Amino acid sequence: MANGDPLLEVTDLIKHFPIKSGVVIDREVARVRAVDGVSFTLREGETLGLVGESGCGKSTLCRAILQLTTPTSGSVRFAGQELVGRSRRDLRAMRRQMQMIFQDPFASLNPRKRVGQIIGDPLELHGLARGGELKRRVQDLLDRVGLQAEHYNRFPHEFSGGQRQRIGIARALALRPKLIVADEPVSALDVSVQAQIINLLEDVQEEFGLSYLFVAHDLGVVRHVSDRIAVMYLGKIVENSGADELYDKPIHPYTNALLSAVPIPDPRQNAARERLVLEGDVPSPIDPPSGCRFHTRCPWSTDVCTSDEPPLLDHRPEHLAACHHPRNV
Repeated sequence: MANGDPLLEVTDLIKHFPIKSGVVIDREVARVRAVDGVSFTLREGETLGLVGESGCGKSTLCRAILQLTTPTSGSVRFAGQELVGRSRRDLRAMRRQMQMIFQDPFASLNPRKRVGQIIGDPLELHGLARGGELKRRVQDLLDRVGLQAEHYNRFPHEFSGGQRQRIGIARALALRPKLIVADEPVSALDVSVQAQIINLLEDVQEEFGLSYLFVAHDLGVVRHVSDRIAVMYLGKIVENSGADELYDKPIHPYTNALLSAVPIPDPRQNAARERLVLEGDVPSPIDPPSGCRFHTRCPWSTDVCTSDEPPLLDHRPEHLAACHHPRNV
């Protein structure tokens, strides 16, 4: 569990992608507002779940936090140090403490390298191990993630999807980081394999004292692994709360809609409950709606929703939501 000390502080983070047009001179004609003013804090030892529909900006947010893509503006502080605007050399030293598990276990591993090279390269690049010591540490990591020492010399195509994701986890653990950003680490896997990977992530979190930013579509998975959950819609966080509090008393209509889509194991309860079915498509991030970005699909929308953007406010202790007409308050 979190010890209360902030490890990652994101403040008003923005990432826009320019759309340019022209033959001789490129000029900007529009912008894709992928991430548009996101703020949150992640404490040491805590798991923050990040949920939302496809295209809402979750993956872009993860990459902007780790400076894999340069933010347009905003602040990202890791262990008290600002990341935005730092040189590549400065970031290289700090990236030992921040690692990422990518969504696709098939595309995130170099098919031309053996497993020993994939996991060992970070150790060698940072000067932490070489030769026999490097091989020993890589084999130890393979054992910790449920693979065998004999897998050291195999290529990624010789493994199943779940095994490849274990290799990705071993690579992320190689430098003993404090923070791991897991971008939908189980979405491409079978249900039985998902459970194994989730249990593995929980085990290594306790063993290594990790903090997770955990991105997923499956709200059941997010509730199982998360201490807190942030709900994202069209580039903005619309609700942020403790996991149990958010599931029991969701405030934002979008969160209510997401939770009503989660199936209940009891078929009678599942058939009897009232569902909130959203109508229409997600608006384009190139031209998002004015005011509350959810108002075009919200059943409780009024005139104030179309004109004024709601701020992210505390409606209950440590339960923030951005809505003019909050539910369950």
